[in-house]
Amino acid sequence: MIVVIVSANSEWRLVRRLIPGTPYDSPCGEWLPISEERMPVVVLNGGWGKIAAAASAQYAIDRWRPRAIVNLGTCGGLGDRVASGEVILARRTLVYDMSVEIGDPEEELAWYTTSIDLPGRFAERLPLEVREGTIVSGDRDVSRSDAATLIERYDALAADWESASIAFVARRNNVPCVILRGVSDIVGGEHPDAYDGRDHIFHSGTENVMGTLIGALPAIVGTTIELLHR
Repeated sequence: MIVVIVSANSEWRLVRRLIPGTPYDSPCGEWLPISEERMPVVVLNGGWGKIAAAASAQYAIDRWRPRAIVNLGTCGGLGDRVASGEVILARRTLVYDMSVEIGDPEEELAWYTTSIDLPGRFAERLPLEVREGTIVSGDRDVSRSDAATLIERYDALAADWESASIAFVARRNNVPCVILRGVSDIVGGEHPDAYDGRDHIFHSGTENVMGTLIGALPAIVGTTIELLHR
């Protein structure tokens, strides 16, 4: 079994449009079974934000005992490092929005930082071009002033609300995890972004990204099975 988690509601609406079938309900959100020749696949709407992401990842592991978790979704590109529409394969995730006044902030940061161990050939075997790097997660949209700091301090390519939680839970359960996030919009730098009433940029970017990822889903699952479970 492979479980594919799609977090945000806007992303899930596109999944429902692109994948036929009647969804089932769970305590976390709807889910759809997909018929694949080599291994059963479940696509789960995990919910937005770090709490829902962690809860749904653990629920998926407890219920389906998957051989791997795949997270597909969107992210905001940071500055001039990436372009809208690019797909990022996360090799490291971390939580950037903690504010620690008691104890060692670096220790807390390290605890919620996850290195994602994938075979060296994984990226080149995927059916789409990807950038490999760090995605940072927080329960808020990135402010313009934060973008440069996230790049300088964490070498981050993009930010989202869920990747760090999903990777953290998968690691704690010793379940392989693949995170592929497409850039729906840009924060900071010289590029326009989806702020200041330009949310149509985010919505059109989300539609483009999810169309690409769902279209490639059978091959993504195939690569995951082939390289993680020889």
